[in-house]
Amino acid sequence: MSSQKTNQYNLLLKQAEALLEKESNIIANAANLSSLLYYSLDQVNWVGFYLLQNNELVLGPFQGQVACSRIPLGQGVCGTAFSHNKTIKVKDVHAFKGHIACDSASNSELVIPININNKTIAVLDIDSPILNRFDEEDQNSCELIAQIFEKSITL
Repeated sequence: MSSQKTNQYNLLLKQAEALLEKESNIIANAANLSSLLYYSLDQVNWVGFYLLQNNELVLGPFQGQVACSRIPLGQGVCGTAFSHNKTIKVKDVHAFKGHIACDSASNSELVIPININNKTIAVLDIDSPILNRFDEEDQNSCELIAQIFEKSITL
């Protein structure tokens, strides 16, 4: 772990808390958090949310190139992370069985389930054009950021 990266995430955690503390709307907070992460994290090309609707994941607020509008549960990295309610960190998305290529420039991915009232309702998806972009510190810190998001939401 580099202290520079740790310092960056510590600042990002504080920024996320301050950004989301006075708003409880899921769309507003997903939009602002997507932007914060997209413009703060190095070497990412897409950051956004997929929200559960009618038993599939539907594109929510994001930053980056256009994306897949709908993802079936259990399919692709996002659908798998949602169905298993478990963060998935993929070094090479092209080697992930069932990967759904929304952006051909993406090579690695980090997907974190979002839980409200003990129910998975969405995923936070972070893509990078760099193979093996995300390490344990990225995963742990982004999971903490996702928890800040979860605590901010009132459904």
